Amino acid sequence: MSFRKALWCVFFLGVLCTAGSFIGQYILGMNPCVLCIAQRLAVMATTLLAFLCACCPNRSCIERVINAVVVSVASVVGLGVAIYQIYIQHLPLIDQPSCGAPWTFRLRDAPLLHLYEPIIRGTGNCGEVQRILWVPLPIWSALFFTVVLLWVWVWFWSNKNGRK
Repeated sequence: MSFRKALWCVFFLGVLCTAGSFIGQYILGMNPCVLCIAQRLAVMATTLLAFLCACCPNRSCIERVINAVVVSVASVVGLGVAIYQIYIQHLPLIDQPSCGAPWTFRLRDAPLLHLYEPIIRGTGNCGEVQRILWVPLPIWSALFFTVVLLWVWVWFWSNKNGRK
């Protein structure tokens, strides 16, 4: 498999994860917290960057390095947010810090809020554990970001001198 095909796999996995987050919120009735929305935005950024990098030429090793780093940046940020939320959820209830104000409140005066408000809507508690298939949601996010990082860099190193 070429490095470009690996980026397309990341893109399609990101689309599935993004769709899953919207299904969880709008169909299953889960109320995302501020950190959940930050993870959602990191998944969407990873997906968009994987799409853009897959569309770019990957002829030289330098181009592949740049594409791998670009896709990895959003994944590392999302992984950090997911790990922080896992940490918060394992604290005793009395020690859990506040998530802060909801994104819709923070951006209430932003231009064109009505266009992207469904993406950032949610007021849930960051310490509340919501599960899908008995696994907490931030663990699913951390798994996604870890798989993306491993997938991109393993395919980069395995195709460093081979196919593009």
